[in-house]
Amino acid sequence: MLIRKRLENIEKSVLCEYAFLSKNASRQKNEEPDDIRTAFMRDRDRIIHCKSFRRLKHKTQVFFSPSGDHYRTRMTHTLEVSQIARTIAVALRLNETLTEAIALSHDLGHTPFGHAGEQVLNERTKNGFKHWVQSLRVVDVIEKDGEGLNLTDQVRDGIVKHSKGKGAIIPKHRAFVASTLEGQIVRVADIIAYVNHDIDDAVRAGIIKNSDIPKDISDELGQSHSQRIATMVKSVVKSTMEANYEFITMNSGTLEALNDLRTFLFDNVYYCKKVSKEVEKARKVLNDLFDYFMENLDKIEKKFSKDSETVVADYISGMTDRFALDLYKNLFLPKPWEVIGVSR
Repeated sequence: MLIRKRLENIEKSVLCEYAFLSKNASRQKNEEPDDIRTAFMRDRDRIIHCKSFRRLKHKTQVFFSPSGDHYRTRMTHTLEVSQIARTIAVALRLNETLTEAIALSHDLGHTPFGHAGEQVLNERTKNGFKHWVQSLRVVDVIEKDGEGLNLTDQVRDGIVKHSKGKGAIIPKHRAFVASTLEGQIVRVADIIAYVNHDIDDAVRAGIIKNSDIPKDISDELGQSHSQRIATMVKSVVKSTMEANYEFITMNSGTLEALNDLRTFLFDNVYYCKKVSKEVEKARKVLNDLFDYFMENLDKIEKKFSKDSETVVADYISGMTDRFALDLYKNLFLPKPWEVIGVSR
């Protein structure tokens, strides 16, 4: 018997009846199954080995190009989302590998300079720009020089439905959440991860103190990073079981506190004066780059669309923070005489 078949049989015997089984996975382009790996194991491996995943290590989470070694990047955010999501999936006996594949790929389309970059591209393109849509475009169209990764439909669905912005964490309308429970886990794990690690980074940066968090939130969720995560994860597991796995959810007290904590972060971290000043600088860098490449499309080697704005948005969204800054410096800032070959 093939190892993959054995793994699929193990899934069927171990996972709960609501889990999405690997043997039922589907792809837009048919391909021969692997002898060893399940469909979702192949997806996870393709994601980890793709160039877009590697670039996440130099993309902003909240603080631009941080000099400290312990600030989160988009890569470490992704790994923390994956860890939290897998913990929930295992506790609920859902498909851990499907959950992991969605978590690892959910932010592949994110821009340099975080949401500041996303806002610029959204303003500059007639069809708008959303990082979750771009993440799907990355795996479908851009990766492997335009060939795409041919991920399963279940992972693709989880990618495009993971984001919530300021919207409902647990939406009432099912059209806004993933069709699999595994995909819904990633949506919740994403916010559990970022509200907690963004607090940690903001404290490290001296923007807030732990004592600034409103007492009613701390009383509900816990006083420390690990306590808050544990409270939220346990709430998801217990509440989902009590809801008979109808959807991934939280109890009302934890959900309300999480919403309040997100609002606290928007008011005191994401929109604070110290961060906003850097956001404006980042916006200028990306706006100037956008203008330049709209006038110099020939400078973009690989194009994955016939629409000029989409070509430029694809190129800029794939940049890391440091690549964008270096490119801006080379294009717009004067160079020393020695660099351009003029000697005294």
